[in-house]
Amino acid sequence: MSYQTLTTQRRTSKLREMFDDYKVHQPSNISILYLIIFSAVIFLIHYDGLLFHDDVANKRASKVLMQAQRQTIGEGLSSRSITIQHIPLLPMQEKKVGEEVDNNENNHRVLVAPINTSEEERIAAWFLGNQKEFKILNSNNLTRQFHSRVMRFFSHECEAQFFMTWINQATSFGSRELLSVESVFKVHPKACLVILSASLDSVYGYRILKPLLDQGFKVQAVSPDLPFLLKGTKAETWFNLLREGKKGPGVIPLSQNLSNLIRLAVLYKYGGVYLDTDFIVLKPFTGLRNCIGAQSMNLGSKRWTRLNNAVLVFDMHHPLLLRFIDEFAMTFDGNKWGHNGPYLVSRVVKKLGKKPGFNFTILPPMAFYPADWNKIGGLFRKPKTRGETKWVDAKILQLSGETYGVHLWNRQSSRLMIEKGSVMGRLISNCCIICNYI
Repeated sequence: MSYQTLTTQRRTSKLREMFDDYKVHQPSNISILYLIIFSAVIFLIHYDGLLFHDDVANKRASKVLMQAQRQTIGEGLSSRSITIQHIPLLPMQEKKVGEEVDNNENNHRVLVAPINTSEEERIAAWFLGNQKEFKILNSNNLTRQFHSRVMRFFSHECEAQFFMTWINQATSFGSRELLSVESVFKVHPKACLVILSASLDSVYGYRILKPLLDQGFKVQAVSPDLPFLLKGTKAETWFNLLREGKKGPGVIPLSQNLSNLIRLAVLYKYGGVYLDTDFIVLKPFTGLRNCIGAQSMNLGSKRWTRLNNAVLVFDMHHPLLLRFIDEFAMTFDGNKWGHNGPYLVSRVVKKLGKKPGFNFTILPPMAFYPADWNKIGGLFRKPKTRGETKWVDAKILQLSGETYGVHLWNRQSSRLMIEKGSVMGRLISNCCIICNYI
């Protein structure tokens, strides 16, 4: 019998003795009043005991959840570890999650470089001065398990291997990003998705992905190990110079440029499909191999004018990926938006021309980018006339035939409402799984 139970019983016994002694000397109407008071006191004592036991249960459950998270970190997600998905999320855990979120937000703020400074000042005063905050640049006990976790995760009968990156704080991973994840599994229910993210590789990130895990979908956030991913490439030298302060990060958020590099490195190591977190999958990728999509093309010549790196489908160790990585290392410029991303892949492919030894396909804009960034708003608006309704119907029909997915260009569309009856409204209703935000 616990100490709390004994204490509760002693309190109750003493109160009962006091009440019985007092009851003998009082009129009946007063006795009724004290009976009510006595009952209330007993209830409060009992309730206090319940709170005590509930608090103990919360602590135990929270401890179990943390142990389960550590097990997942060490072993990767497996069918045997699925029981961790049903552990209740309790108030004790909420406090820890809040503390973690605050740390993530602070880390994200320091990653934004000051603009009105010289390159030398930016490196010395900001980058090197805040070196400890750039945790993604260094290996630790968790990141060093990256390869073993990924290999173990992909050993569970994956229909296809998908990758995403998320280098922002976990709190900014919202409904649009989750919709992108859902669309992968709506079309590829037996696929495996690895999200390379330190912030989502946490209790908070687990809570975000839990609704999908509960339905048996294979998704896992894994903290990336950049020294491992870049080892043996020209980007390894660039990366070491960056950490030593001999290469400036520029004014473009470093997280954006690291994402451009990580997607190339992880596909080169493992092969598969990389998707941005603002891309909605509409039909299976299983028939695609070694391809990249054109963002725009010349309508007259039918030749591409710009490629994009929001969607990449490549075999492991594909030579084009290595060329992309080399180009990143040799021409890095952290002050020009897109220079290390869409413009990079366009430069490399243009230089290669028809050089033999690089077997890949350039898909037309309708495959991944059916609406360019400056026209994406039209897909979010509901039709107001019969003519607009016909246009929406025609666009849906067109997308169902030629398009593997839609890049949403979140920089332009993140604040747009998905209006009922719009192209996006109709597409999303068919590619979501949880659908709580539709």
